[in-house]
Amino acid sequence: MLGASYALIVNVMIAALFAASFVFVALANPADRRALWFAASYMLGLSAPLSLFVVRFGVWPYFFGALNYVGFCAGLFLMAASLARFYGRGPRWSAVAFLYCAALLSGAAIGEWPQDSLAFNLVYQTPYALATACCGWIILLASRRGALEVALAGLYGLIAAHFIAKPFFATAFGVGRTPSEYVASSYAIASQSATGVLLIAAGLLTLLIVAQEAIAEARRAAETDQLTGLLNRRGFDLACMPRLASARARRDPTTVVLLDLDHFKRVNDRFGHAVGDEVLQYFAALLRLTAPKGALAGRMGGEEFVVFLADAPLARGRRIAETIRQATALHATPRLPQITVSIGVAEIAANETFSQAMSRADEALYRAKTLGRDRVCLAREAGVKESQR
Repeated sequence: MLGASYALIVNVMIAALFAASFVFVALANPADRRALWFAASYMLGLSAPLSLFVVRFGVWPYFFGALNYVGFCAGLFLMAASLARFYGRGPRWSAVAFLYCAALLSGAAIGEWPQDSLAFNLVYQTPYALATACCGWIILLASRRGALEVALAGLYGLIAAHFIAKPFFATAFGVGRTPSEYVASSYAIASQSATGVLLIAAGLLTLLIVAQEAIAEARRAAETDQLTGLLNRRGFDLACMPRLASARARRDPTTVVLLDLDHFKRVNDRFGHAVGDEVLQYFAALLRLTAPKGALAGRMGGEEFVVFLADAPLARGRRIAETIRQATALHATPRLPQITVSIGVAEIAANETFSQAMSRADEALYRAKTLGRDRVCLAREAGVKESQR
């Protein structure tokens, strides 16, 4: 009895720790509170070992035995719903409610059956197996599926199989005919320990996945311009470097396009900063539409934008820049003022840094401004001074 009680206490503490950990992750990431669903699942699941621990003292054994079943089922089915929500599939609450009600009805139907019979244990364990199998299936259907997700899906499959196998072990080793006898049995020690270890492993993997997603979201926020949704200067530099290195390894030409909205200060002065922000958002959307697939676009600050083109020599970079310029000049939006854009284009030489190519593109952009704006200018060749061009 002491061994089973010890296992139950450990399971209660671990469930509480997981619930607290998921709450902490949610509070640390205010923009995404999906981790709270996992916390709620563990709080519900916590009622199961806690109820069995109370049964040890002979306090309303049938009531707390039923609460163990009700709470554990609720925790597992809510875990399936939490995973569906986390992976953006949206839990089908009608299906969750139906399965949970079916589990409760089946549990009520076997209330008078001998607890040590195979039939009782098969019906008793089936909802647990079904809920955990659903968890694994939901993860496998997720659009993003890394090594951790595959491991977690496989683990939930193992947990489901373990619930299916438990009735046979229960009848072989004996579970007693009442909840109190179950807690006192040697099988309870093995059952609670095995289930606890498997669910701890699932909890740790889930916590790792949720924390990984929170870190990735924080990184995206730090590297994204909040107004336009494009990469900011830091995000653009970080994303551009590996692409440039990969292109150089393949000896593919690369081009950088620097863009600056013309007379943007006049827009802010005449129409206000709110309209100016809308203009920036509109141009960012236009940039996404006109830049080719695979191009990397960012906002460098103010009204200045940048596009990195892999596998694009200078001539192709110029054509793309001209397409962007024409689309900007021809835009027709009654709510926004007419805008144009000046553009500098530089092909990145094999012997120069990205920063040097940006400087050449900036010089070309400045020349486009001085020549009357609303035009595309090509940068000087790498190593050639502006005065020699």
